[in-house]
This record gives sequence, structure tokens and C-alpha cells, in this order.
Amino acid sequence: MPSTPSVITSSLAALGRPAIRAVGEMGAAVLFFAHGLVSGWTARGQFGKIIRQIYFIGVKSVFVIALIGLFTGMVLGIQGYYTLVKFGSEGLLGAAVALSLIRELGPVLTAIMLTGRAGSSMTAEIGVMRISDQIDALEVMDIPAMGYLVNPRIIASLISFPLLTAMFDVIGIFGGYLTGVVLLDINAGAYFHRIYAAVELYDVMGGFYKSIMFAVIVSTICCYMGYFTHMRRDGSGPEGVSNATTAGVVVSCVLILISDYILTSFLL
Repeated sequence: MPSTPSVITSSLAALGRPAIRAVGEMGAAVLFFAHGLVSGWTARGQFGKIIRQIYFIGVKSVFVIALIGLFTGMVLGIQGYYTLVKFGSEGLLGAAVALSLIRELGPVLTAIMLTGRAGSSMTAEIGVMRISDQIDALEVMDIPAMGYLVNPRIIASLISFPLLTAMFDVIGIFGGYLTGVVLLDINAGAYFHRIYAAVELYDVMGGFYKSIMFAVIVSTICCYMGYFTHMRRDGSGPEGVSNATTAGVVVSCVLILISDYILTSFLL
């Protein structure tokens, strides 16, 4: 029968191994991002690859981001109205909708939507190239795989995320206008005046910083999961790609929410 100290030591070791592995993965992901960011500067034809990724990540996401932004703003408008009217402050609806969207909901919901639509595709595409030895073929042809596959996706994400977040915010404010002014008969001048009086450049820049951080997280995690699909322990081949895609989406969403809390704590 094991002694009490040995049981405690074994329990601590069992708890410590996942933590050490998580810290190691985090460090590897940071190095992966740094390598991916600088690896494409000397590659030929990089501009065209970045434009194609901006089209895929940004342009093809416009409709779904606009739709989600519109209904998010409309929900905020109706919820905010029936909350504020209890205090006789329904005139503050414009400020409440705008600040909620610009500070929090715009960056977070945009990043989560892009994780599901574009991030999962990044992981699956790179993962399939890995298990079919196409990445090894690139290296054999002296084409840096990081510069060819990862760098355009990181740069395109850094450009697309803030632009789509800004679009989400504007359409969301319009959604709040539809609910508050058109449907619930709040004065249109009061709605926009409250937005003008309450929203400051500091609020807009805070949302901008968050969208940049979320772009780094999503592009790095999703590319990292796909690039190292062949090293996964929970499956190989198509099963490994499927598991890597799921892990990329889940880890990205969790890190988005954690980093949002941390950034909000510093920005307030």
C-alpha cells in the first residue's frame, strides 16, 4: 500500500503534467505566430496570396456578419428599451446599444463567427495538406511552408477582423435604431445624440485592440492545429484533421473569451 507522501506526490504530478503540457503548447503557439508573421516578407507573390485570403476571410464573411450584427442590435434595442423604461431613461437607449456593441459584443461575436466560418477552414485545409504530404512537397521544392500557408492567413486576419468588427458595430447600431426608433417610437434625434455624447475615441480604440488580439488568436491557433495535425495523439488521417478542426474552433473560442476579460480589465 503506497504511503501518504507518495500518494500526494503522485496526485500533484498528475495535476502538473497537463499544466506543463498546456504551457508548452502555449509557448510553441507563440513561436509559431512569430515565425509565421515574419516568414512571408521575402517570398514572391505574397501580395496575391494575402488578397485571396482577405477575400475568403473578409469578403465572404460580410453577409453573415451583417446579419448577426443587425439582429444583435435589434435584440439589444428591445431588451435595452424595456430595461431603461423602468427607470424613465429610455432616451439613453442609443448610448446603451452603441457602447455595448463597440466595447464588447462587436469584437467578440465577430471573432467567434469568423472562427466558425474561416478558422475551421484554415485548420481543415492545412491539415489535409499535411496528411497528404503536400507540405513536405513544398519543402522539397524549396518553398517555405510557413510563408506559403501561414503568413497570408495571419496578415489577412489582421486586416479583416477590425474591418468586419467595425461593420458589425455600425449595422448593430442601425438594428437598435430599427427597434428603438421605428418600432418603439423613441425620438430619432435623442437616439443619435446620446450615441454622439457617450461614445469616445477611447471606446472605439478599445474595440479595435480587441479585434486585433482576436485575429492573432484565431489565425495562430487554427493554423497551428492544422500544421501539426500529424502529431496528434487522438487520431490520424481524416480523423486527425476532424479532431484538429474541432480543437482549433474550441480553443480559439475559449481564448477569445479569456483574453476579452483580461483586455477589458486593462481598458476600463
